[in-house]
Amino acid sequence: MSAIIRQALSADLDGLVALENACFNCDRLSRRSFKHWLATDHRALLLAEIDQTVVGYILIIYHPGTRLARIYSIAVSQHYRGQGLAKQLMLAGEQAANDSGRLYLRLEVSVDNQPAIKLYESLGFQKFGIYRDYYQDHKDALRYQKRIRRYQDTLQYRSVHWLRQTTPFTCGPAALMMAMHGINRAYQPSREEEINLWREATTIYMTSGHGGCHPIGLALAAKRRGFGVEAWINQTSTLFIDGVRNEEKKQVVELVDTSFKRQAAEQDIPLHYANITQTELITAFKAGAIPLILISTFLMDRKKAPHWLVMSGFDDDCLYMHDSDPDDKRQSEIDCQFIPIAREDFDRMSCFGKNRLRTAVILWPGGGAA
Repeated sequence: MSAIIRQALSADLDGLVALENACFNCDRLSRRSFKHWLATDHRALLLAEIDQTVVGYILIIYHPGTRLARIYSIAVSQHYRGQGLAKQLMLAGEQAANDSGRLYLRLEVSVDNQPAIKLYESLGFQKFGIYRDYYQDHKDALRYQKRIRRYQDTLQYRSVHWLRQTTPFTCGPAALMMAMHGINRAYQPSREEEINLWREATTIYMTSGHGGCHPIGLALAAKRRGFGVEAWINQTSTLFIDGVRNEEKKQVVELVDTSFKRQAAEQDIPLHYANITQTELITAFKAGAIPLILISTFLMDRKKAPHWLVMSGFDDDCLYMHDSDPDDKRQSEIDCQFIPIAREDFDRMSCFGKNRLRTAVILWPGGGAA
Protein backbone atom coordinates (compact mmCIF):
# COMPACT_ATOMS: atom_id res chain seq x y z
CA MET A 1 0.00 0.00 0.00
CA SER A 2 1.50 3.32 -1.07
CA ALA A 3 1.52 6.40 1.11
CA ILE A 4 0.50 9.90 0.13
CA ILE A 5 3.22 12.48 0.88
CA ARG A 6 1.77 15.97 1.41
CA GLN A 7 2.18 19.19 3.33
CA ALA A 8 1.02 18.94 6.93
CA LEU A 9 -2.00 21.05 7.90
CA SER A 10 -3.25 22.31 11.24
CA ALA A 11 -5.90 19.55 11.16
CA ASP A 12 -3.07 16.99 11.29
CA LEU A 13 -1.89 18.11 14.73
CA ASP A 14 -3.42 15.21 16.68
CA GLY A 15 -2.03 12.65 14.26
CA LEU A 16 1.47 14.14 14.36
CA VAL A 17 1.52 14.19 18.17
CA ALA A 18 0.25 10.60 18.39
CA LEU A 19 2.93 9.42 15.94
CA GLU A 20 5.66 11.30 17.81
CA ASN A 21 4.69 9.78 21.15
CA ALA A 22 4.57 6.29 19.64
CA CYS A 23 7.99 6.61 17.96
CA PHE A 24 10.15 8.26 20.62
CA ASN A 25 10.81 7.73 24.31
CA CYS A 26 12.86 10.93 24.68
CA ASP A 27 13.70 14.07 22.69
CA ARG A 28 10.07 14.25 21.60
CA LEU A 29 8.52 17.23 19.92
CA SER A 30 5.71 18.51 22.12
CA ARG A 31 2.21 19.37 20.98
CA ARG A 32 3.16 23.02 21.45
CA SER A 33 6.19 22.55 19.19
CA PHE A 34 4.10 21.00 16.43
CA LYS A 35 1.61 23.88 16.67
CA HIS A 36 4.52 26.30 16.32
CA TRP A 37 5.95 24.58 13.26
CA LEU A 38 2.54 24.22 11.62
CA ALA A 39 1.99 27.97 11.95
CA THR A 40 5.42 29.33 11.06
CA ASP A 41 7.29 30.02 7.84
CA HIS A 42 10.88 28.95 7.12
CA ARG A 43 10.14 25.23 7.28
CA ALA A 44 8.82 22.23 5.38
CA LEU A 45 6.60 19.88 7.36
CA LEU A 46 5.60 16.92 5.21
CA LEU A 47 3.69 13.85 6.28
CA ALA A 48 3.04 10.37 4.94
CA GLU A 49 -0.60 9.32 5.07
CA ILE A 50 -2.19 5.90 4.58
CA ASP A 51 -5.97 5.45 4.84
CA GLN A 52 -6.19 8.99 6.29
CA THR A 53 -3.79 8.06 9.10
CA VAL A 54 -0.49 9.85 9.69
CA VAL A 55 2.20 7.16 9.46
CA GLY A 56 5.29 9.34 9.02
CA TYR A 57 6.54 12.90 8.86
CA ILE A 58 9.66 14.96 8.20
CA LEU A 59 10.33 18.45 9.56
CA ILE A 60 12.95 20.57 7.80
CA ILE A 61 13.89 24.00 9.10
CA TYR A 62 15.11 26.78 6.79
CA HIS A 63 17.38 29.31 8.43
CA PRO A 64 16.51 32.85 7.26
CA GLY A 65 19.25 34.76 5.50
CA THR A 66 21.24 31.60 4.72
CA ARG A 67 21.13 28.72 2.24
CA LEU A 68 21.06 26.11 5.00
CA ALA A 69 18.27 23.62 5.71
CA ARG A 70 18.27 21.16 8.56
CA ILE A 71 16.28 17.98 9.06
CA TYR A 72 14.97 18.69 12.52
CA SER A 73 13.01 15.47 12.94
CA ILE A 74 11.79 12.45 10.98
CA ALA A 75 9.55 9.62 12.17
CA VAL A 76 7.84 6.57 10.66
CA SER A 77 5.25 4.43 12.41
CA GLN A 78 6.59 1.12 13.71
CA HIS A 79 3.97 -0.76 11.65
CA TYR A 80 5.19 0.69 8.36
CA ARG A 81 8.97 0.56 8.77
CA GLY A 82 11.04 -1.32 6.23
CA GLN A 83 8.75 -0.29 3.35
CA GLY A 84 10.74 2.69 2.09
CA LEU A 85 8.66 5.40 3.76
CA ALA A 86 11.64 7.08 5.39
CA LYS A 87 13.40 7.27 2.03
CA GLN A 88 10.26 8.74 0.42
CA LEU A 89 10.06 11.38 3.12
CA MET A 90 13.77 12.19 2.84
CA LEU A 91 13.57 12.63 -0.93
CA ALA A 92 10.43 14.77 -0.65
CA GLY A 93 12.04 16.88 2.04
CA GLU A 94 15.21 17.31 -0.01
CA GLN A 95 13.13 18.46 -2.99
CA ALA A 96 11.26 20.95 -0.80
CA ALA A 97 14.57 22.35 0.49
CA ASN A 98 15.93 22.55 -3.04
CA ASP A 99 12.79 24.34 -4.24
CA SER A 100 13.22 26.88 -1.44
CA GLY A 101 16.71 27.74 -2.73
CA ARG A 102 18.74 25.92 -0.09
CA LEU A 103 22.17 24.58 -1.00
CA TYR A 104 22.91 22.36 2.01
CA LEU A 105 20.83 19.89 3.97
CA ARG A 106 22.12 18.83 7.40
CA LEU A 107 21.01 16.38 10.05
CA GLU A 108 22.06 14.67 13.26
CA VAL A 109 21.66 10.99 14.03
CA SER A 110 22.46 8.88 17.07
CA VAL A 111 25.74 7.00 16.75
CA ASP A 112 23.97 3.68 17.34
CA ASN A 113 21.09 4.21 14.88
CA GLN A 114 22.61 2.07 12.14
CA PRO A 115 19.49 1.74 9.94
CA ALA A 116 19.14 5.54 9.75
CA ILE A 117 22.87 6.02 9.14
CA LYS A 118 22.75 3.48 6.31
CA LEU A 119 19.78 5.29 4.75
CA TYR A 120 21.38 8.73 4.97
CA GLU A 121 24.66 7.53 3.49
CA SER A 122 22.80 5.77 0.66
CA LEU A 123 21.17 9.13 -0.15
CA GLY A 124 24.52 10.86 -0.44
CA PHE A 125 24.90 12.42 3.02
CA GLN A 126 28.49 12.69 4.20
CA LYS A 127 29.64 12.66 7.81
CA PHE A 128 31.33 15.90 8.83
CA GLY A 129 31.58 15.70 12.60
CA ILE A 130 30.29 14.42 15.90
CA TYR A 131 28.34 16.19 18.62
CA ARG A 132 29.01 14.83 22.10
CA ASP A 133 26.24 14.29 24.66
CA TYR A 134 23.64 15.55 22.17
CA TYR A 135 20.51 13.67 23.18
CA GLN A 136 18.59 13.60 26.44
CA ASP A 137 19.91 10.09 27.08
CA HIS A 138 23.47 11.52 26.69
CA LYS A 139 24.22 9.63 23.49
CA ASP A 140 26.46 11.25 20.91
CA ALA A 141 25.16 12.40 17.53
CA LEU A 142 26.88 12.11 14.18
CA ARG A 143 26.60 15.17 11.96
CA TYR A 144 25.78 14.62 8.29
CA GLN A 145 25.56 17.04 5.40
CA LYS A 146 24.55 16.88 1.75
CA ARG A 147 25.00 19.43 -0.98
CA ILE A 148 21.56 19.34 -2.63
CA ARG A 149 22.48 21.49 -5.63
CA ARG A 150 25.23 20.35 -7.95
CA TYR A 151 28.42 22.41 -8.10
CA GLN A 152 31.97 22.08 -9.34
CA ASP A 153 33.98 23.97 -6.75
CA THR A 154 35.31 22.45 -3.53
CA LEU A 155 34.64 24.05 -0.16
CA GLN A 156 37.78 25.52 1.38
CA TYR A 157 37.44 25.90 5.12
CA ARG A 158 39.38 26.58 8.29
CA SER A 159 39.13 24.51 11.47
CA VAL A 160 37.61 27.23 13.65
CA HIS A 161 36.34 26.11 17.04
CA TRP A 162 32.79 27.39 17.56
CA LEU A 163 31.89 29.38 20.70
CA ARG A 164 28.55 30.54 22.04
CA GLN A 165 28.43 34.12 23.33
CA THR A 166 27.35 34.20 26.97
CA THR A 167 25.61 37.60 26.93
CA PRO A 168 23.31 39.32 24.42
CA PHE A 169 25.97 41.95 23.66
CA THR A 170 29.24 40.02 23.30
CA CYS A 171 29.05 38.70 19.73
CA GLY A 172 32.19 40.71 18.92
CA PRO A 173 34.32 39.18 21.69
CA ALA A 174 33.01 35.68 20.92
CA ALA A 175 33.86 36.12 17.24
CA LEU A 176 37.29 37.48 18.12
CA MET A 177 38.02 34.58 20.47
CA MET A 178 37.04 32.09 17.76
CA ALA A 179 39.38 33.78 15.29
CA MET A 180 42.29 34.05 17.73
CA HIS A 181 41.96 30.41 18.76
CA GLY A 182 41.65 29.40 15.10
CA ILE A 183 44.98 31.06 14.34
CA ASN A 184 46.80 30.10 17.54
CA ARG A 185 45.61 27.01 19.44
CA ALA A 186 47.61 28.12 22.47
CA TYR A 187 45.18 31.01 22.93
CA GLN A 188 42.46 29.91 25.34
CA PRO A 189 39.01 31.56 25.28
CA SER A 190 37.10 31.96 28.53
CA ARG A 191 34.08 33.75 29.97
CA GLU A 192 36.38 36.21 31.75
CA GLU A 193 38.24 36.88 28.52
CA GLU A 194 34.94 37.43 26.69
CA ILE A 195 33.95 40.17 29.14
CA ASN A 196 37.43 41.70 29.15
CA LEU A 197 37.41 41.90 25.35
CA TRP A 198 34.01 43.59 25.41
CA ARG A 199 35.27 46.14 27.95
CA GLU A 200 38.24 46.87 25.70
CA ALA A 201 36.26 47.15 22.46
CA THR A 202 32.80 48.47 23.38
CA THR A 203 31.38 51.72 22.01
CA ILE A 204 29.74 52.20 25.47
CA TYR A 205 26.32 53.04 23.99
CA MET A 206 24.20 51.75 21.14
CA THR A 207 20.61 52.49 20.16
CA SER A 208 19.56 50.83 23.42
CA GLY A 209 21.22 48.86 26.17
CA HIS A 210 24.90 48.01 26.23
CA GLY A 211 27.20 49.19 23.49
CA GLY A 212 28.40 46.84 20.81
CA CYS A 213 32.01 46.39 19.75
CA HIS A 214 33.82 48.84 17.48
CA PRO A 215 35.93 47.22 14.72
CA ILE A 216 38.99 49.21 15.75
CA GLY A 217 38.36 48.32 19.39
CA LEU A 218 38.39 44.64 18.42
CA ALA A 219 41.53 45.18 16.32
CA LEU A 220 43.30 46.84 19.26
CA ALA A 221 42.33 43.96 21.58
CA ALA A 222 43.74 41.42 19.09
CA LYS A 223 46.93 43.46 18.70
CA ARG A 224 47.45 43.50 22.49
CA ARG A 225 47.31 39.69 22.42
CA GLY A 226 50.05 39.42 19.84
CA PHE A 227 48.03 38.94 16.66
CA GLY A 228 48.54 40.67 13.37
CA VAL A 229 45.43 42.65 12.52
CA GLU A 230 43.95 45.14 10.09
CA ALA A 231 40.55 46.81 9.88
CA TRP A 232 38.42 47.82 6.92
CA ILE A 233 35.79 50.55 7.34
CA ASN A 234 33.97 52.20 4.44
CA GLN A 235 33.45 55.55 6.21
CA THR A 236 35.52 57.93 8.28
CA SER A 237 32.70 59.34 10.41
CA THR A 238 31.91 58.21 13.96
CA LEU A 239 30.54 54.66 13.87
CA PHE A 240 27.20 53.56 15.36
CA ILE A 241 26.21 57.09 16.36
CA ASP A 242 23.08 57.43 14.19
CA GLY A 243 20.83 55.46 16.52
CA VAL A 244 22.02 57.26 19.67
CA ARG A 245 19.54 60.05 20.36
CA ASN A 246 20.83 61.45 23.64
CA GLU A 247 23.41 64.20 22.99
CA GLU A 248 25.55 63.33 26.02
CA LYS A 249 25.68 59.70 24.92
CA LYS A 250 26.63 60.81 21.42
CA GLN A 251 29.57 62.73 22.84
CA VAL A 252 30.75 59.59 24.63
CA VAL A 253 30.49 57.51 21.44
CA GLU A 254 32.44 60.16 19.54
CA LEU A 255 35.11 60.20 22.26
CA VAL A 256 35.47 56.39 22.09
CA ASP A 257 35.65 56.44 18.28
CA THR A 258 38.34 59.12 18.29
CA SER A 259 40.31 57.33 20.99
CA PHE A 260 40.26 54.02 19.12
CA LYS A 261 41.49 55.67 15.92
CA ARG A 262 44.30 57.43 17.75
CA GLN A 263 45.40 54.22 19.47
CA ALA A 264 45.31 52.34 16.16
CA ALA A 265 47.67 54.92 14.64
CA GLU A 266 49.98 54.62 17.64
CA GLN A 267 49.98 50.81 17.31
CA ASP A 268 50.54 50.92 13.52
CA ILE A 269 47.35 48.98 12.86
CA PRO A 270 46.44 49.30 9.15
CA LEU A 271 43.06 51.00 8.70
CA HIS A 272 41.56 50.80 5.21
CA TYR A 273 38.80 53.34 4.69
CA ALA A 274 37.16 51.50 1.82
CA ASN A 275 34.60 48.79 1.09
CA ILE A 276 36.14 45.38 1.59
CA THR A 277 35.13 43.02 -1.21
CA GLN A 278 34.41 39.31 -1.18
CA THR A 279 37.54 38.83 -3.27
CA GLU A 280 39.65 40.57 -0.63
CA LEU A 281 38.08 38.51 2.16
CA ILE A 282 38.75 35.28 0.29
CA THR A 283 42.31 36.30 -0.60
CA ALA A 284 43.07 36.99 3.06
CA PHE A 285 41.43 33.72 4.13
CA LYS A 286 43.44 31.71 1.61
CA ALA A 287 46.62 33.37 2.90
CA GLY A 288 45.96 32.16 6.44
CA ALA A 289 43.94 35.03 7.93
CA ILE A 290 40.53 34.79 9.62
CA PRO A 291 38.13 37.70 9.03
CA LEU A 292 35.47 39.01 11.41
CA ILE A 293 32.60 40.62 9.52
CA LEU A 294 29.85 42.90 10.78
CA ILE A 295 26.38 42.16 9.41
CA SER A 296 22.86 43.42 9.87
CA THR A 297 20.61 40.67 11.20
CA PHE A 298 17.61 41.92 9.19
CA LEU A 299 17.63 39.02 6.72
CA MET A 300 17.83 36.57 9.64
CA ASP A 301 15.44 37.99 12.22
CA ARG A 302 14.06 41.29 10.81
CA LYS A 303 15.60 43.20 13.74
CA LYS A 304 18.27 45.26 11.93
CA ALA A 305 20.80 44.69 14.73
CA PRO A 306 24.59 44.82 14.20
CA HIS A 307 26.18 41.42 14.68
CA TRP A 308 29.71 40.04 14.31
CA LEU A 309 30.37 36.76 12.46
CA VAL A 310 33.56 34.78 11.79
CA MET A 311 34.44 33.61 8.29
CA SER A 312 35.10 29.86 8.32
CA GLY A 313 35.14 28.89 4.62
CA PHE A 314 34.15 29.66 1.04
CA ASP A 315 33.34 28.11 -2.32
CA ASP A 316 32.03 29.38 -5.65
CA ASP A 317 28.50 29.86 -4.33
CA CYS A 318 28.83 30.82 -0.68
CA LEU A 319 30.84 32.36 2.09
CA TYR A 320 30.64 30.28 5.27
CA MET A 321 30.32 31.83 8.72
CA HIS A 322 30.35 30.89 12.39
CA ASP A 323 27.62 32.68 14.37
CA SER A 324 28.00 32.79 18.17
CA ASP A 325 24.32 33.43 18.88
CA PRO A 326 21.90 30.54 18.19
CA ASP A 327 18.19 31.25 18.11
CA ASP A 328 17.14 28.76 20.79
CA LYS A 329 13.68 28.40 19.29
CA ARG A 330 14.84 26.86 16.03
CA GLN A 331 18.62 26.49 16.03
CA SER A 332 21.08 24.15 17.63
CA GLU A 333 24.76 24.93 18.01
CA ILE A 334 25.65 23.02 14.86
CA ASP A 335 23.29 25.21 12.82
CA CYS A 336 25.57 28.13 13.68
CA GLN A 337 28.75 26.57 12.29
CA PHE A 338 29.80 26.88 8.63
CA ILE A 339 26.59 28.73 7.81
CA PRO A 340 26.34 28.99 4.01
CA ILE A 341 25.53 32.55 2.95
CA ALA A 342 25.06 32.87 -0.81
CA ARG A 343 27.40 35.31 -2.51
CA GLU A 344 24.49 37.38 -3.82
CA ASP A 345 22.99 37.61 -0.31
CA PHE A 346 26.25 38.41 1.45
CA ASP A 347 26.66 41.94 0.11
CA ARG A 348 23.16 42.87 1.30
CA MET A 349 23.72 41.30 4.70
CA SER A 350 27.20 42.68 5.36
CA CYS A 351 26.25 46.32 5.69
CA PHE A 352 24.55 48.02 8.62
CA GLY A 353 22.41 51.08 9.25
CA LYS A 354 21.24 54.02 7.17
CA ASN A 355 24.82 54.85 6.23
CA ARG A 356 25.35 51.27 5.04
CA LEU A 357 28.41 50.69 7.18
CA ARG A 358 30.58 47.89 5.83
CA THR A 359 33.41 46.82 8.11
CA ALA A 360 35.65 43.84 8.80
CA VAL A 361 38.54 42.98 11.10
CA ILE A 362 41.13 40.58 9.68
CA LEU A 363 43.41 38.59 12.01
CA TRP A 364 46.73 37.26 10.78
CA PRO A 365 49.10 34.71 12.23
CA GLY A 366 52.66 35.67 13.05
CA GLY A 367 51.99 39.16 14.31
CA GLY A 368 51.33 40.86 10.99
CA ALA A 369 49.42 40.95 7.74
CA ALA A 370 50.64 38.85 4.85
